Amino acid sequence: MVAEGAVTSEEAASVREDYPAIDKTGYLPLSKLDSQGKFQELVEDLQSPELAEVLSEKLGLDLIGKPRMITVRKLSKLGDGRIHNDSVSKICTMLIYLNDGWDKEEGGAIRALNGEHDMDDFAEEVEPLAGNVFAFARSETSWHGHPPFAGERYVIQTTFLTSQEELDRKENRGGIQFALKKIFERFQGGRA
Repeated sequence: MVAEGAVTSEEAASVREDYPAIDKTGYLPLSKLDSQGKFQELVEDLQSPELAEVLSEKLGLDLIGKPRMITVRKLSKLGDGRIHNDSVSKICTMLIYLNDGWDKEEGGAIRALNGEHDMDDFAEEVEPLAGNVFAFARSETSWHGHPPFAGERYVIQTTFLTSQEELDRKENRGGIQFALKKIFERFQGGRA
């Protein structure tokens, strides 16, 4: 599912102003970040029962009452976005983009791929512009990724999961990865 205009450029600018202070690449669990203002308002919308209803209808799924994990990205590195398929613990994923502008030639636009080997063999491409939404049901063939890009790439990801146990496991793993990344960066900083 692809949609435009989920938020306006002005709304996205307000969300970016209130974005958590993120200085690392990758998706970070919302539970490890400070939320406030317009950013928090958007997160509350992403946690609403209405979103589960809309995605259930559009994707032909039953997401009502399913646990969801929200992860947040501000920065990408060139190695991000490789072709992959989500784990079976994920039912569906929705990305909402918040970037003010985008040069497609620089990479970073998400692609729904026709297979697992060729980034240029895609069925759909969505630029990470403010208000653009990309949502998909996880399947054995839900390959996706984006061409390499390094820099600011504002996106909030909402993932519906099969169980609370899976959510707890992923949140815990994300927290451990977050802590290890901090320790590694301190170690690197001490040696420099």
